[in-house]
Amino acid sequence: MDFFEKVGETITEKGKEVTSKAKDIAEIAGLRNQISTCEDVIRKNYLEIGRLYYEQFANTENNAFEEQCVAIANAKNGVEALEEKIREIKGL
Repeated sequence: MDFFEKVGETITEKGKEVTSKAKDIAEIAGLRNQISTCEDVIRKNYLEIGRLYYEQFANTENNAFEEQCVAIANAKNGVEALEEKIREIKGL
């Protein structure tokens, strides 16, 4: 084999390696995207469970998350007060 054949084989070999790595990177990116989607579903459902719990038990005595329920209620009141201020500023 002469020098140019060796260079050609090396380039071909490296090209195949790069192509293989690019496919791996694309596959990993796709899998990470699927993981992210699954985590979003988990997060949304956890939030929904929390919302449903709050709606059912926020006003009951000795609920397991009384402190958090009070914090939510206070934050809701704060949102209402701030929205009222916005309406006042807008002259509504």
